Amino acid sequence: MKFKFVHNNINVFNLDRSLEFYEKALDLREVRRKEASDGSYIIVFLANEESEHQLELTWLRDKEGPYHLGDNEFHVAFRTDDYEAAHARHQEMGCICYENPSMGIYFICDPDGYWTEIIPTR
Repeated sequence: MKFKFVHNNINVFNLDRSLEFYEKALDLREVRRKEASDGSYIIVFLANEESEHQLELTWLRDKEGPYHLGDNEFHVAFRTDDYEAAHARHQEMGCICYENPSMGIYFICDPDGYWTEIIPTR
């Protein structure tokens, strides 16, 4: 028996804002979409050509306020081949929420408060 890691899901409050953020910040683009026939949800899968792994964004029509992420200890990570350029892009976007220079990493925060770790290729 084998298992293949396929995707991570996060729920988002404003789908369009999240799609714009992930495309601009991480070059992720929509590869698949599923919409409920009654309009109660939209699920969008994002990916890039660097990995088979996908990020699943779920929007729920009846959600009335922002998600409560608790201590927000959960995160996903991306490795980049140009750490300095990525850092400059994210700094310009104003989405860097934590830096750890001694470890050589930083985190960006999406519109819903989810953190993503940025790691240089070593």
